[in-house]
Amino acid sequence: MSDSLTWLKRRGIIEGDMDIYEEIVKLRQQGRRGAVATIVNVRGSVPSFETAKMLVRDDGSIVGTIGGGCVEADVWRAAREVMEAEKARTLSFDLNHDPKYDTGLVCGGTLDVFIEPVIPQALLYIFGAGHVSANLYKTARMAGFEVSVIDDRDTYANRERFPDAREVIAEDFDQAMSKIVPNETSFIVIVTRGHRDDMRVLRWAVQTKAGYVGMIGSKRKTIAIARELQKEGLAASLFERVHAPIGLDIGAVTPEEIAVAITAELIAVRRKAERALPHMSWFLRSTPTKPDQAGAAEECTNRSDNSD
Repeated sequence: MSDSLTWLKRRGIIEGDMDIYEEIVKLRQQGRRGAVATIVNVRGSVPSFETAKMLVRDDGSIVGTIGGGCVEADVWRAAREVMEAEKARTLSFDLNHDPKYDTGLVCGGTLDVFIEPVIPQALLYIFGAGHVSANLYKTARMAGFEVSVIDDRDTYANRERFPDAREVIAEDFDQAMSKIVPNETSFIVIVTRGHRDDMRVLRWAVQTKAGYVGMIGSKRKTIAIARELQKEGLAASLFERVHAPIGLDIGAVTPEEIAVAITAELIAVRRKAERALPHMSWFLRSTPTKPDQAGAAEECTNRSDNSD
């Protein structure tokens, strides 16, 4: 075992006795990121073998090994970049001509390492179980999201309406929120039946680690709610990341169309689309520089689409 590999194992960074595939499953279920490095091509003598694998978690810890030494250190650094960008890449190493790979071992070959991201399950929490929610549940699941639905009415939040949801929670919003701990890969959509409940959920949502927070309603409504919450002591910067009015501006009117607009925005955020998306940055400016993106959710057709 190389000195580098010994150093990593002693410090608990490498966990060599774990099953990589089981660890990948655990990582995704926990909503965490990672990257798997696999030796895909070997020519000559190298300190490992083809198909050797190494999992790098988002905290930098490692399961498995591809041989240790400088090669493994370079792959570890590249794996951190891969998991962040969520784009695979291949690295090639020539142990013959690069002096930094001279570890004193009888090695003189070349190898290619393929690094692929481990993308966590996208968890979507929908607060409200009305008509928009019922349609968003369908479109979001089709797009690969794991959906949990929360509403204080069991006549709406039930398995008959949401048969394949990850969770269906029918209880007071405050009680439900006390049990939910979103992480950076979680999505929160607020489409309750009234402004008061929307504000209750938004108050909680902006203080979580959720990677996405969206609320339905008009620009006027979202400004009023954000200002009211700031009067309670919440920092204005918390609302900078809120997507409101929610959904891409595609001129959506019906609950079905609004669900598509919201799902499209969720996908864009999940896939890190480069183009600008509508969010509440205009709230912090006295003179907006973007047009009002009201289309997909302008007061949700006076909220009749998501109410009783």
